[in-house]
Amino acid sequence: MSTTADPRPLTGEPVSLDLLNTRWNREGVTQDLLTDTEGLAVWLAANGLDFPADDAVLLHAWEARDALRSAVDGTLEEAAARIDAVLAHGRVRLTLTGQGPGEEAEFGDPSWGPAWLAARDYLGLLTTAPDRIRHCAHDTCILHFFDTSRNGTRRWCSMATCGNRAKASRHYARTRDA
Repeated sequence: MSTTADPRPLTGEPVSLDLLNTRWNREGVTQDLLTDTEGLAVWLAANGLDFPADDAVLLHAWEARDALRSAVDGTLEEAAARIDAVLAHGRVRLTLTGQGPGEEAEFGDPSWGPAWLAARDYLGLLTTAPDRIRHCAHDTCILHFFDTSRNGTRRWCSMATCGNRAKASRHYARTRDA
């Protein structure tokens, strides 16, 4: 488990979107948490994923992140084969536990675990509410979120950062033009 603090401006999203959010912009420069296994350890810990932070897991996380980005920022038709390629590395085994029905993820190669779980999570979001998978409305932000607001009108990854910047820009434009 990593002791390094998570530097990302937005965390706590569903694991698929949280994987996408391992890239973000800071002062016009794209940052990437997954440049090495230390950053991977931070992401795994943030999502409660008990997998080793090694080179194989990192490589598969990159593949899943790129596939998810093509699905979220492109079209499902274009991304389907890439997402399916990640999903081909795992399966769900149905179980019966003392608490009732359950599911257990199984992987031929455990290094695919985090990537597979992120791709599967994305399918769950598409099943639940595909229209609530959003890209931040701020023009320089590259973060994604799952809109859980009551009326489904959330526009910003964070009202404190991107939402505030947009409001400040509009205010500046109005006062400048006045």
